[in-house]
Amino acid sequence: MSELKDDKKVSLACAVLTVSDTRTAGNDTSGNWLAENLARDGHDCVRRDLVKDNVYLIRRVLSDWIADPEVQVILITGGTGFSHRDCTPQAVTALLDKEIPGFGELFRHISHQEIGSSTIQSRALAGVANDTLIFCLPGSTSACETAWKHILREQLDSRHKPCNFASHLSKVKEALMKDRGH
Repeated sequence: MSELKDDKKVSLACAVLTVSDTRTAGNDTSGNWLAENLARDGHDCVRRDLVKDNVYLIRRVLSDWIADPEVQVILITGGTGFSHRDCTPQAVTALLDKEIPGFGELFRHISHQEIGSSTIQSRALAGVANDTLIFCLPGSTSACETAWKHILREQLDSRHKPCNFASHLSKVKEALMKDRGH
């Protein structure tokens, strides 16, 4: 059972990247859903982009966002399946300093209750690069909802106990601001 402490919630600076050969800004339901729910839960969507399923295009955008001290969390939707074009895990893994294996494991466990054994084809993953959290989600809106409602909402909430990622990110941001003399 999740537990919230009454401390003030920390707002995180987030980015949403949609990886797809078919989606456009006009029909990006998963990216729109994530951006709307980030805002609904008190976070800022400071960057947003859409790229084709191409390892190097994905890495180009991610490298810029990882190097940007204003971006604390990156949510990627799409490209995590098993088709020959799906390449998000390959693109992201090479950029990570540290993986968070429990995210993919937990996502597939929860997803199994919704879609059965098909969840085995999800290569959802997460990790950290340059103190930026990166979460790779399947491209379906329902998969994004599953990840958000059952994992990400709590882990990006600084009040969630016994632990959460938001508290770590706020400490990193404070250290960066101190280094810049702010």
